[in-house]
Amino acid sequence: MGLLKTPAIVLKSRKWGEADRIVTFYTLKFGKVRGVARGARRMQSRFGSALEPFVHCDLNLFEKPHDHLYRVTQADLRETFPKLRENLTLMSGAARLANLVAAVTAEGDACGRLYETLLAGVGALESADDPLLTTLAFEIKLLGLTGFKPQTDHCASCGTEFGEPGCGEPREFSPAAGGLVCPSCAGRRPDRCLPLSAGSLALLQQALRWAPAVVSRLRATGQVRAELEAAVEAYVTIVAGRQLPPADFLASTRLSTGPGPVACSGTPCIPQSNGCPTGDEGPVPLGVARPATSSVESDQLSAAEGPPPSYGATTSSASPL
Repeated sequence: MGLLKTPAIVLKSRKWGEADRIVTFYTLKFGKVRGVARGARRMQSRFGSALEPFVHCDLNLFEKPHDHLYRVTQADLRETFPKLRENLTLMSGAARLANLVAAVTAEGDACGRLYETLLAGVGALESADDPLLTTLAFEIKLLGLTGFKPQTDHCASCGTEFGEPGCGEPREFSPAAGGLVCPSCAGRRPDRCLPLSAGSLALLQQALRWAPAVVSRLRATGQVRAELEAAVEAYVTIVAGRQLPPADFLASTRLSTGPGPVACSGTPCIPQSNGCPTGDEGPVPLGVARPATSSVESDQLSAAEGPPPSYGATTSSASPL
């Protein structure tokens, strides 16, 4: 009880009353805490920008007896990470890390390594060449420090050590079980498992093992990256109890609100039978019907031109290092 001082990272905040905010921090000494900042929304607030998300600050808290909320009395800036606010992808990645820590940690449970890893992850995003992969790598690191480390050395379902006689090589990841599962366990619940190739497994193990200062050096593309992204997303949803906002906010927005098929000329059109939006005879504007072609003409065209071209994209597997 009394005045508490600690370095902290702002995870999130919400409005409270007419001029106040309830702010969630992850602190070095006290773990996750929530506090009321009186007058934080006023124009002349003494807190300034020190309570903005992802800010690293020195925090003064006053603890009142029988009150689950602290009173935020002072917050002094250490680092604001300005580049995160200039790029929506960087901001989405930092928000993903902050939301993960807020969702899976208990209040008052301090972990110095978790604090340092979160701070390193937010800082690494500012200079990351591939912010989405950097976010993914630090998500894995944070999961390992919060008690939700994905199991990679034994079956997460039956506990059999990989490499023992009769236990095949793991090729499936079970989000519900919390890690890799042996072929026998994967066969019993194939609908709840996700494929994980040798390259994806190597990337997962490297992210868990490497120090936060160098984990952003990991590289992955194609199938390796897609498999690990799907596995981590499903696992985070289970341990957090809800689906967190994605790290790639722009891509998710395009998928959910994007326009229909667009022809090469930019005119919205009706997809044709060969899979190409423009078709063989050029784009067809929406609402305009193409003249019908008789079945005889269609057969003649098919015989003359051969089968339609394939537009399916192939995935390539690459080494994670």
